[in-house]
This record gives sequence, structure tokens and C-alpha cells, in this order.
Amino acid sequence: MLSRIADSLFWLSRYMERVEEMLRVARTHYIYSLDKNINSGNWKPILQAFSDLQDEKAELFENDSYAALHYLLLDNSNENSTKNIIHRARENARGIQDHITREVWEEVNSIYHLTNRPFVKLKLASSDALEIIDLFLKHSMMYAGVADVTMQRGTGWNVMKLGKFVERSIEALVLTDKQCELFDYDLSKEQDITNWRFLLLSLAGYEAYLKGYRSSKHNLQILQQVIFNADFPHSVIYGLNQIERSLAILIKENSSPEVPDLLRTFGRIHSKIRFTEPSSLMETDIKQFFQELKQDLHSFNTKLRLLFFSY
Repeated sequence: MLSRIADSLFWLSRYMERVEEMLRVARTHYIYSLDKNINSGNWKPILQAFSDLQDEKAELFENDSYAALHYLLLDNSNENSTKNIIHRARENARGIQDHITREVWEEVNSIYHLTNRPFVKLKLASSDALEIIDLFLKHSMMYAGVADVTMQRGTGWNVMKLGKFVERSIEALVLTDKQCELFDYDLSKEQDITNWRFLLLSLAGYEAYLKGYRSSKHNLQILQQVIFNADFPHSVIYGLNQIERSLAILIKENSSPEVPDLLRTFGRIHSKIRFTEPSSLMETDIKQFFQELKQDLHSFNTKLRLLFFSY
């Protein structure tokens, strides 16, 4: 497969995964902002996590849900808005139509045209904002399902999986880090489940948590789920396990001298999660733990792109 094609498949998948995560976070926070009994209407942490908006401008949006939603979802000046990400995803898909299924292209094209419909902007600025977020989220999840059931399990599919799970692993770390930042990274002070609910809902894991964990020691249990639970599809370890499988297939016949360094970089990240005892986080500098993991994942992503996509 040409590097140019692999690059487009990788970024198509990363962009669409990012869109779904952004929509899930925006939906959760918007619902929270409607509850006047919960002090969680501040959009600043969300804007910081998903854009490079300066603090001064973020403060203008932090208590204005409709302005924040417009900036996150539709603002052309925001490079990381959902609209701009979908546009870049479509550009990648348009150039590789021979390597994706017709159904995948049609779904990407459909969500792209949805961003340009006049009623979307109008409804997003009204009390119907949740309806628009849900509409986009539905299309995003339809893309994921269509890709899963129509793409052949060859090289292209494994490149797409790399993009998807690199993005998912990074987003899981970023959101968990932001949540712990609200507690000043102090896990010794046990937090009520309501204080963790935003993170669990944003990672589609609230119901799974209630079914799988019974103790009232929420701090450690929730970190165990979102970082170490290999059965939870939005956990960090689940994403790394999927990356490991696809990477093993893609390098099978690759004799590049850069492969061993790439594997060592990934191995350090994977081992750090796989062989860390969850209970040890109570005695760890968790802020540094998250920082190192994010840096390692970005380093791996850079080396991955240099090896496979440097054309």
C-alpha cells in the first residue's frame, strides 16, 4: 500500500474517532449545564481539552453554553471544531475511495453535508441544541458501525485501526487527566460517584461501571476501569491492545531499521499500563503518570507516522 493511501486511511479514522469523542463530551457537559443544582456549567476545561483557545477568549465562552457549542462544533475559525475535522476526514476519504467501501464514503459524505445545513446552526443556538448534538453523534456512530461491517480485514483496515485507537487512547488519558485535575490529583480524598459521572458518561462507561463495580471506593475503581480494564472498549489498555494487534500485522514484512525503535517505544507504553498494579496509583504522582503517558503516546505516534507515512 502506498504511504499516501495509508496516511489518508489513518487520519480518516483518527478524525472520525475524535468527532465521536468530542460530541459525547459536548453532549454530557451540555446536559450538566442545564442542571442548576450542579456546579458544572463552566465550559473552560472542555474548550481547553479540545481546542487551542486562549484563556482570555475561553473565559468569554465558559458560562455561555450556546457560544461554547458553536465554537466546538461549527466555528470555522476553530481548527479543531467538529465541522473542520469532518471536512478534513472527507478530504482524506475522497482521495482514497478505491480503498474504502462505498458505504463508508457515503456516511462520511453525509455527515459532512449535515454540517453545512442551515438548520444546524439555528437549532444549535436554541433550546434544540441537544437534538443537533444527538443527530451528529448518531451519524458518527453509524460511520463506526458501517466501517466495522463493510471494510475488508486487510492492510487498510489495520491502518484505520491504528488511527482509531491511537486517538481513543490519547483522548481517554486527556479526559481522565482533566477529571483528576479537578480533584488536585488527590486520590486519598474519596470522591462521590456524582463527581466522576461526567468522565464515565463521556467515555460511554457509566452503565458498565454501575454493573461491574460494587464498592464505594470510587476513585480507584473508576481509574481501574478507564485505564486498566481490558474489557472496557474506551479504556487505555483496550486501545493499546488493539494497537498491538494491528501493529504486529503491519510490520510482519517490514524490514525497515526503524521498526525495532518503534516497537520499543510502544512496548514501554504498553508495559507501563499492563504491569502497573491499579492500587499503586494511590501512592503515585498521578499527574506525572498521566503526563508521561501522553508524551510517550505522542512520541509513538510521531515515529509511527515517520515509518509508515513519510512520503
